[in-house]
Amino acid sequence: MTITNQKLYDSGLKIRRAVLGPEHVDPNIELAKKDPFTAAIQDMVTEYCWGYGWSRPGLPRKTRSMLNLAMFVALGKPNELRAHVRGALTNGVTKKEIIEILIQGTIYCGIPAGVDAFRNAREAIDAWEKDKRAKQRKKRKKSTKPKK
Repeated sequence: MTITNQKLYDSGLKIRRAVLGPEHVDPNIELAKKDPFTAAIQDMVTEYCWGYGWSRPGLPRKTRSMLNLAMFVALGKPNELRAHVRGALTNGVTKKEIIEILIQGTIYCGIPAGVDAFRNAREAIDAWEKDKRAKQRKKRKKSTKPKK
């Protein structure tokens, strides 16, 4: 795959970084620069999913995140669910809303899918909260340093 629309790709990369965080996106992009196999999917995901899908004006990012969580429960995609739980939190979805989305998904997709979704969402929430606390500590530490 090659980039077919640079504007969509650039827009998609900006949104992808804003939602998932550059610490999760950039390693994939860097790997794609070295590996044509990885580039094929990374270019497609960035241009098509994030550039075309996420940049559309019809839904706010929070709603898109909520839809994605429900779809990943239905599809049984734990890795994508974990990544998008982090993104959902970034986009303003609350933990209570995530619980309700997962309960709804469990009802329609089955108990095994729900158990897996809750387990993976818990891991993602814990990691997101840990990262958030670390960033806050770093910010506080930086603001208390004496100026030269």
